[in-house]
Amino acid sequence: MTSLFDPIVVTGMGAVSPLGAGVGTNWSRLVAGRSGIVRNTRFDVSEFAARIAGLVPTTETDPQGFDPLGAIDAKDIKKMDLFIQYGLVAAHEALAQAGWAPRTEEERGSTATIIGTGVGGSPVMAHAVETIIEKGPRRLSPFTVPAFLANLAAGWISIRHGFKGPIGAPVTACAASAQAIGDGMRLILTGEAEVAVVGGAEGSIDPISVGGFGAARALATAFNDDPEAASRPFDRRRDGFVLAEGAAVLVIEKLSHAKARGATPLAILSGYGTSADAYHVTSGEPSGAGAQVAMRNALRMAGVSPGEVDYINAHSTSTGVGDAAELAGISAVFAERGRDLSISSTKSSTGHLMGAAGAIESVFSIEAIRHGMVPATLNLEDPDVGGQFDLVPRVARPKALRHVLSNSFGFGGVNASLLFSAVQPNRRS
Repeated sequence: MTSLFDPIVVTGMGAVSPLGAGVGTNWSRLVAGRSGIVRNTRFDVSEFAARIAGLVPTTETDPQGFDPLGAIDAKDIKKMDLFIQYGLVAAHEALAQAGWAPRTEEERGSTATIIGTGVGGSPVMAHAVETIIEKGPRRLSPFTVPAFLANLAAGWISIRHGFKGPIGAPVTACAASAQAIGDGMRLILTGEAEVAVVGGAEGSIDPISVGGFGAARALATAFNDDPEAASRPFDRRRDGFVLAEGAAVLVIEKLSHAKARGATPLAILSGYGTSADAYHVTSGEPSGAGAQVAMRNALRMAGVSPGEVDYINAHSTSTGVGDAAELAGISAVFAERGRDLSISSTKSSTGHLMGAAGAIESVFSIEAIRHGMVPATLNLEDPDVGGQFDLVPRVARPKALRHVLSNSFGFGGVNASLLFSAVQPNRRS
């Protein structure tokens, strides 16, 4: 159980997603029911089955879009793939909100940087292959390898801000950033770090990823002409997930550390649980057995009962097998609950950010607590699972929240659950 007297708190957040850049933009558009899923214009998709994606908008088309120059020197942009750029911009926002800019060697040495990713820089790898075939290996950029290495989002953030504490990059598919947050939490609990900059980054809207997931028949293809309707967790008409990109970063530290430096706690990171299914490479165990372990462990660490959780931000990606397995796991852990437990999947708005999904959904979970608002599951018209719960169809609604659970599951059977709690307990609405 985490300490009730000196819990780990979140003091800063940053976000880049298909909904835009910045936590405020993401949250306002999320609760307004906006979708970030569009036709994929990143490359020629005429020969691909899936022709839509959750693309991060740029300031060229959206005033609230992504601008790397706000956090990255122009000369450095060519040295990094998109996932690194997204991570740096999200970290810049999170650190600014937290007010954390260590100046002493002690402060720098006690700051951990843990940024997960599912794929890393596959666009750079795809371009490198094209260059070798068309022009030969001598035409490769010397920055090719540093631009695609999965740990370089964490590496660049550490270098840019001078963080010299523990550094890491979980590469555990779609649970990577949830595990990064959990790893940072553990480093603080063991005393190896005072502050941890944690989260995930993904930028893999490229022919390799779209083609590969398409070959596995995992992607939504039935709504190529209506992108905003494509991501539909829990709905009978779903036909796969929508590949998306972006990043989200949290700054976490003990409450006593935050108070000592005058930082404002946004929420408590009260629990973390993780497990392996040991079942199948791409499919979760149908009963959600591994997911149950992760959720129960997060609750146990926090000292919170299933009856005290008000909302679950589900991993549900909009695949029939995945949605059913997660709801089976939730039904087992929260067997005594009914429609007083709200469950929604914000992937209906953003698509699936893969390795960054757990981090962006942690941001949404925290904002839900802070604003007393449960995000909707867009496109939920005919649910075929989870009818005993409140699946928050189509429209966000107010609700006072004390504890929110966020789930992330990935290929290889990895499960991770995070529990966030209000700094000041709210009454149940």
